[in-house]
Amino acid sequence: MKSSFGEAAQMPSLFGRQRPLHVVLGGGKLADILLWRDKKLSAAIVAGFSIIWVLFEVAEYNFVTLLCHILMAIMFILFVWYNAAGLITWRVPEIYDLEIPESTFRFFYIKLNLLLRIFYEISTGKDMKLFFVIISGFFIISAIGSYFSTLTLLYLIFLCLVTLPVMYERYEYEVEYLASKGNHDMKRLLNKFDSNVLNKIPRGPVKEKKHR
Repeated sequence: MKSSFGEAAQMPSLFGRQRPLHVVLGGGKLADILLWRDKKLSAAIVAGFSIIWVLFEVAEYNFVTLLCHILMAIMFILFVWYNAAGLITWRVPEIYDLEIPESTFRFFYIKLNLLLRIFYEISTGKDMKLFFVIISGFFIISAIGSYFSTLTLLYLIFLCLVTLPVMYERYEYEVEYLASKGNHDMKRLLNKFDSNVLNKIPRGPVKEKKHR
């Protein structure tokens, strides 16, 4: 098996990746979190989301009640912080400490528009194989989602996001080998589906252009 994994090193990287995974993920703070470069921050985020999931799914905490309690706690902390700053030589909190950077919204705006363009291109059916793969993926996700609540499904997706990248980076050669075999089998099935199904779908006659 080791020889097979050695051959995987000569194969093209997963999804055609030619750069380090950290660079592919943006090379910034998000990449550090997903690849556990900053273990304390990554662990804190996982713990935070886990607590939220336990509160809503296990303890069945109401969202509005929880939101109000959080806002009440923040107001109380700011009240104590602001009024005790002069007595304990703390820095007085300012409104700028609570503002969200404009770049955060710009980042999500750019990514959302990119996803919409990709979704539109796939939906046009220019690549029929990719179209049916995405449709099948949505169907599988919808089937899986019927067995979980929305919050649990989002929590499972979040756990995959913070565990799969670092596991892939750690066991890259093994994953590349298995992915190359799976990719080969998938292409063979898609080619068979293309020849047996897609090519047999009747299409309208193509009108020849008249030349003057």
